[in-house]
Amino acid sequence: MQNGTDQRWDIFCRIVDNFGDIGVCWRLSQQLANTHQLPIRLFIDDLETAKKIIPGYQPELGTQVINHVEIWAWPNDDDAIQPAEVVIETFSCGIPQRYLSAMQPHTKWVNLEYLSAEKWIDEFHALPSPQASGLSRHFFFPGFTEATGGLIREPNIVAHDDAYKTNLAEQTLKISLFAYPNAPIEDLLKILQTSQQNTVVYVLSSSILPQVESFLGITQSNPNETYLRDMLHIKMLPFLSQDDYDTLLATCDINFVRGEDSWVRGIWAAKPLIWQPYFQTENTHMVKLNAFLKLFYTACHEEMFQAIAELNGGWAQGSISTEIWLNYVRQLPAIRAITQASTMALAAQPDLASKLVIYLQKISVQV
Repeated sequence: MQNGTDQRWDIFCRIVDNFGDIGVCWRLSQQLANTHQLPIRLFIDDLETAKKIIPGYQPELGTQVINHVEIWAWPNDDDAIQPAEVVIETFSCGIPQRYLSAMQPHTKWVNLEYLSAEKWIDEFHALPSPQASGLSRHFFFPGFTEATGGLIREPNIVAHDDAYKTNLAEQTLKISLFAYPNAPIEDLLKILQTSQQNTVVYVLSSSILPQVESFLGITQSNPNETYLRDMLHIKMLPFLSQDDYDTLLATCDINFVRGEDSWVRGIWAAKPLIWQPYFQTENTHMVKLNAFLKLFYTACHEEMFQAIAELNGGWAQGSISTEIWLNYVRQLPAIRAITQASTMALAAQPDLASKLVIYLQKISVQV
């Protein structure tokens, strides 16, 4: 889909949660640049973290163009940068003051919000917020229904993942493990160690390594090394590129994902997934989790939904039991079929980048 204009887009990304923010921004930037042929500048505040996500990026070289995206360091107060016609502020990260002051009344300013399945998203998506400066800040909410901004998705993602589908009849259960440190990592590994099924757990290089090493009884693990505990094989992985991570998700039988970027990629893998939302006070994260489960697994019968909800809920709240795990695994083939059907239904909706382009063509900023 071509935009048909010469409008430049500037995307601002502050990395506040390891790799989730830059993961989303990098995927979106590439899709806007390559699928929609838009001139994109991506401003990033943490360049060292960004280079782990962006292949070939070398911050010491200054501004670079990678995969048709122009990558800039976050502007300083004394940097005079001509604002683009379209400004995307991701996750309420804030716009540098000097840049903000230079924005014109005709500038289209959109805040890309965090993803949620909560019902109120449908009502608040795309609402404008007039500012005292005369600009209007528009709120764009990703989501799971036609009334929202949709999900980030490459045109061929579901078809691509089909090539890596595994057979649940295989005797080895393959699990990818990516989580926040407050997840019950050791509980899960102990359950898998004592189970009667041969299991391989692929551990992503992240902040959960100390818990995994504690379970193994070692002080430091080695990337690419496999540790055996009874019928449990723990495969330690180096940091993966986005493409390699997507392939891993597609080849596993169950994917433990977290936050937003890996959550969405887990959905597109069309495999059973256990999602750990980012912890929030007053159990807000559980509200988000329950909203997603209710929407994504709406076709489940009561017993299956209970198994899904108990494992997801226990994982998010820091406690799971052998009974909860086995109840989930017993229903894994049926859960997988439901997951694939829900994924295909979401893939039939327009993707986030396409919806964003269409939305920007429609809005007019108040002067």
